[in-house]
Amino acid sequence: MSTKSDSRAVLSDTDFITLFEKAGPYEIHRNTGISLKSVFHRRVNLEKKYRRQITPPRPYNRTRRNIQHPGRIHYDVLDGHVLVASDAHYWTGPPSVAHRAFVKFCEDCEPKLVVFNGDAMDGAKISRHPPINWEDRPEVVDELEAVKLRLGEIEEAVPGNAKLCWTLGNHDSRFETRLATQAPEYARIHGFHLKDHFGKRWEPAWSAWINENVVVKHRITGGMHATRNNVIRSGMTTITGHLHSLQVRPLSTYADRPLWGVDCGMLARPYGPQFAYTEDNPVDWRSGFILLTFYKGILLWPEIIHYWDDDHVEFRGKLIKC
Repeated sequence: MSTKSDSRAVLSDTDFITLFEKAGPYEIHRNTGISLKSVFHRRVNLEKKYRRQITPPRPYNRTRRNIQHPGRIHYDVLDGHVLVASDAHYWTGPPSVAHRAFVKFCEDCEPKLVVFNGDAMDGAKISRHPPINWEDRPEVVDELEAVKLRLGEIEEAVPGNAKLCWTLGNHDSRFETRLATQAPEYARIHGFHLKDHFGKRWEPAWSAWINENVVVKHRITGGMHATRNNVIRSGMTTITGHLHSLQVRPLSTYADRPLWGVDCGMLARPYGPQFAYTEDNPVDWRSGFILLTFYKGILLWPEIIHYWDDDHVEFRGKLIKC
């Protein structure tokens, strides 16, 4: 039976609009059992029908979006956890502490959604950058096997009813960019896309949108103030990677609650062999990942899990062995 027709049967147009504007989409979901996707879909249809915007109360109304993009995936998380990691730059060899901790949290937190926010692959040998001092870079096939192994460990640790999303990073794109440049006639053949080598549960995307008020993507702006500028540019909470900085930056406005600009840090070791190009200079990078908690569809203060030593990560004032 169609959920959309169910929603029309439960609430008249007038009742739906009144409840949406007074209580918001999540209260309709809670009170009627209608899926959030159907609630938002009906809101759009009613706006077209009555030629006016139907705006929920704060804090929802500051993140009103109707843009559609083929690389965007929407997720509804009313209550529960979302784990977001980024920039593993997986190479051959043993996994990092942050990776082991991420697998552990996937097992223990029972997340509703896990997002790997770009740069699972490093693509060292297919980089535009030349090698430094004849550095030993892994072959593409070896690096790809490492990516499949590590993402498989994450997939195995995540509960079966949870969603898994992988957002494309700039290092990930090296795999297809090289092929598209050198052998474009192989486009759309299975195996020539990086996503073909991931487990079936991983959904590829440019961005993952959670509850229409949080966007997770690999990068938006750059520079040391990127987390703040991402929020200003997008007008909503942004969870990004790319900069390896591992930070949570609130941005308060006239609204009841702040927006957050979050950088997921890196699952890789900051001074790992992938980063020989830094020439052993000090880097403002941190190893770890992010835990998001939603309550009634609202994001609580994002939490950081970060590297402590080669056997532990720190979380909520405690050291957790991994």
